[in-house]
Amino acid sequence: MVLNYIWIGFLLIAVVVALIQTFLFGDTAVLTAVMDSMFGSAKTGFEISIGLTGVLALWLGILKIGENGGAIKFMSRLVAPFFCKIFPEVPKDHPAMGTIFMNISANMLGLDNAATPLGLKAMNELQELNPKKDTASNAMIMFLVLNTSGLTIIPITVMTYRAQFGAVNPSDVFLPILMATFFSSLVGFLTVAFAQKINIFQKNIILTLGALTAFVVGLIALFATMDRESIQLYSSIVTNIILLGIVCAFVIMGLVKKVNVYDSFVEGAKEGFKVAVGIIPYLIAILVAIGMFRASGAMDWLLWGIEKIVAFVGLNTDFVGALPTALMKPLSGSGARGMMLDTMNTYGADAFVSKLSCIVQGSTDTTFYILALYFGSVGITKTRNALTCGLIADFAGILAAILIGYLFFH
Repeated sequence: MVLNYIWIGFLLIAVVVALIQTFLFGDTAVLTAVMDSMFGSAKTGFEISIGLTGVLALWLGILKIGENGGAIKFMSRLVAPFFCKIFPEVPKDHPAMGTIFMNISANMLGLDNAATPLGLKAMNELQELNPKKDTASNAMIMFLVLNTSGLTIIPITVMTYRAQFGAVNPSDVFLPILMATFFSSLVGFLTVAFAQKINIFQKNIILTLGALTAFVVGLIALFATMDRESIQLYSSIVTNIILLGIVCAFVIMGLVKKVNVYDSFVEGAKEGFKVAVGIIPYLIAILVAIGMFRASGAMDWLLWGIEKIVAFVGLNTDFVGALPTALMKPLSGSGARGMMLDTMNTYGADAFVSKLSCIVQGSTDTTFYILALYFGSVGITKTRNALTCGLIADFAGILAAILIGYLFFH
């Protein structure tokens, strides 16, 4: 219901702003831009869905091998002590436990092509346990917010873009991004835990969060001693080894269990095709609304208003130039990336506002896109407080990015 009102709101605001600019300010090109965006976004939504088909078929095929061979069940038992506390509705040995763990791990390593199919598979498994098929369960909401908070250990893409734009030290945003995204994920988890009355002071939760915090701090200390080339080299090697290791382990366990690996892969790949087709209408709906909102000029009006308010209360306004990336990030990943690149192109890669834009880009994930994609894949129409919790995590990540940006670079 909430997503319904937000979707209608985006469309109405886009139309109203476009009409105002056309008839009051004489900007006749705005209506054309809005219409072009509407049709262009619909095409983009379809192309994204079709583009996901191959990747979904590949990874769901591999997952089916792991499921039939017992690898997913093994992972479920491995993470059960912690996951059973934050996903109390999910049985200890349920396959969803292992798939969720793999999805979160892939997100942390920045493996988008692997993370999305794993996330869709996990959401389908959680839907099997859901007694109300049109309403998001507690487990679904926790899983979705952990995705939208976007904990990423190695932001290779952002550093690569900075290098392409001639930054003196492209990796100087690594530590700020890691700090901001960790804070965003922590706030997202705590928000959902509070909403679902999960006791966070349980032994397994405290130990896991403590270990993760220690790991992040240690990683920060390690990468702080490396140059950009070393960071990119070692991170690429590690992620590729992990990825190939998972595939080989699944196949080997399948052979040990005397599973027909080929047939298992084909069975899973067929599921991938069905999922890709099923998400098309949901993606088109959200991308069209966001595209029209942006093309109408409503985003520019919003930024202008924020800048005036910030200046009026006497605060520094240097961060406002990075807000296009911040405001676009929950709506559209490609849109936020475009805003970040435009900022670096306008101000230079080493300008404060450009570095801040990069930190913001890496601090959270695309909440509306993920919500439409994951919930749409299983037919969830009543999202409950999933969007609210996801946006709280986004706000925390963006606020942390701004404060950390000032701390490191201003």
